[in-house]
Amino acid sequence: MVDLNKGKHQEVRLFQRKLLEITGVLNVESFDSEEFLLQTELGHLTIRGQNLHIKNLNLEQGLVSIEGLVNSLSYIDPGSHSGGKGLLGKLFR
Repeated sequence: MVDLNKGKHQEVRLFQRKLLEITGVLNVESFDSEEFLLQTELGHLTIRGQNLHIKNLNLEQGLVSIEGLVNSLSYIDPGSHSGGKGLLGKLFR
């Protein structure tokens, strides 16, 4: 088995669904109080919830902390069109 993510590192920690800490973040593509789209070392990550806001952002270290009620986390497969909106639809809403 070939490890396609060799050399890439990411940690996702969720505390009581109210605080989310993520490492390996390259960029914050878009965000509002209900959805964040992050470019990470392991792909695009969508975070959905309520009253979401950035608590801490340090892209030099690849760290993002998000507060609010977290309902879901999902990685977007670049070749997938399932899930309603495509990546471009999410970026240009």
